[in-house]
Amino acid sequence: MVFNSVTFIIFLTSVITFYWFLPKKIRMWMLLFASCIFYGFWRWEYLSVMFISALTDYFTAIEIEKTPLKNKKRRNGLLAITLVVNLGLLCYFKYLYFFTENANSVLNFFNIDFSLPLWRVILPFGISFYTFETISYTVDVFRGLIKAERSFLNYGLFVTFFPKLVAGPIQRAGELLPQLKERPSFRSIYLAEGLRRILCGLFLKVVLADNISPFVDEGFAQNAATFSAIDVWMLAFLFGFQIYFDFSAYSHIAVGAAQMMGITIPENFNYPYIASSFKDFWKRWHISLSSWIRDYLYLPLSNVKVVKTTGAGGIGEGLETTNQQAKTKGLFLTWAIMGLWHGANWTFVFWGVFHATVIFCERKLKPLRDRFPFFKISLVGWAITLPLVMLSWIPFRAKSLDDTFMMLSKLASFKNYTFYTMRENSYIVTAVVTLLFLSNYLAMIFLEDRIKRIPTLSFAVNCVRFTIIIIFVFTFLRPISQFIYFQF
Repeated sequence: MVFNSVTFIIFLTSVITFYWFLPKKIRMWMLLFASCIFYGFWRWEYLSVMFISALTDYFTAIEIEKTPLKNKKRRNGLLAITLVVNLGLLCYFKYLYFFTENANSVLNFFNIDFSLPLWRVILPFGISFYTFETISYTVDVFRGLIKAERSFLNYGLFVTFFPKLVAGPIQRAGELLPQLKERPSFRSIYLAEGLRRILCGLFLKVVLADNISPFVDEGFAQNAATFSAIDVWMLAFLFGFQIYFDFSAYSHIAVGAAQMMGITIPENFNYPYIASSFKDFWKRWHISLSSWIRDYLYLPLSNVKVVKTTGAGGIGEGLETTNQQAKTKGLFLTWAIMGLWHGANWTFVFWGVFHATVIFCERKLKPLRDRFPFFKISLVGWAITLPLVMLSWIPFRAKSLDDTFMMLSKLASFKNYTFYTMRENSYIVTAVVTLLFLSNYLAMIFLEDRIKRIPTLSFAVNCVRFTIIIIFVFTFLRPISQFIYFQF
């Protein structure tokens, strides 16, 4: 079931109604059953994969908590079971073909007359997201940061909770479980605020992302050798906005759906394209993933002891006390893994290494920025960061590394800036979307607070705004395409 469909609207209305009227025990079972229905609209049989992961972590976490701290061998063994099962499922469904194909390439390179069979396996929706959630739960129990949950109903609902099931935000058990157990007193503001977020999300998806998509698809379908440098910049910006509108739309709807039940799940985006550095960008983009990577991969690889975990902050937090060698090792290894998490293709690994390289350069250039105040001006940092961030989306969308390098190479020659090859409206759309994004941000900064101080004006502006949004949403509402992050 996709958020951008009438089916989901009917489903959500029913769930919210039952949620506020049913007693606790029945309410929890209803949410678990509804979450299974939500996922089962895709393929029912893949619910078993999710529950294998959930059951493994449920039982191993309880055993870890029962095991004395001095019995490190047993505790480590139990944690290893969790990691093997969860990562094993992830590798089988997501990376089997990739690893086998690359192994055959290595065998062929050394003229070894043998090849492994290639198996194409259907990738279960959301497996990357719920795998990270189940792993984080067991690791937090192992670290002594939270208590193991004794009720499988509660834990199963934490894993399957439908608003964030397929594409996040990635939730921590310590943040969500207490909210699922204790329903707050009903307040109409929950419904109003949740509906507002859902409408904003639908607008971003069906009006903006889905209408940008054909231009992006048409551009990347062409032969990369024919592109001009202008084409490359245009496609980089256009896809950058498409993936932002698409993924932030999902996050808006997820946050809004949970909010209608009085449940808070973490924000995933905070105007990432106004970031003044790559470190700042990753405090604003896919915040729940970057904070997960920080707590369960980046900090451990950088030899930093984790004393608390949170879904906020971004990937760059908490590294101030570590040594430079450990920071560099953790940086590049983490980003290579993070790239591979996004997809079984070397283009994603390159995307990760690209980000690591820029962040590494930012660290090395920090003394220079401190010496020359000009480089510390936010507008200057933004003018440098935005083009680099948009260029980083090229490998994320390109079909291969060859296409990626071909497109990026176009930027190095002056003659490639003297022509363009695509339809004129592609460039116009890119310019309009960029200006609208910046205008919206500036209006939020300079006008939002002033408007809020005048209740009548604020009410009138909101009425006009949401009337326009509702008209556009119901005009374009149809499941044209899945959300981009469903494939991860």
